[in-house]
Amino acid sequence: MGLDGPAIFVILIIVLLLFGGKKIPELMKGLGKGVKEFKDAQNNPNEEDKPKV
Repeated sequence: MGLDGPAIFVILIIVLLLFGGKKIPELMKGLGKGVKEFKDAQNNPNEEDKPKV
């Protein structure tokens, strides 16, 4: 059971009403940063074990 067009539209409207137009870019920036860190951790799982110079 996937999300079709109208369901996604309704979800976007609810998010816009909850957070307001000014907070949306900040939320997307934080989400993008989190996804990037997650992908980096998957590609280099032992990188955090190495000491930083």
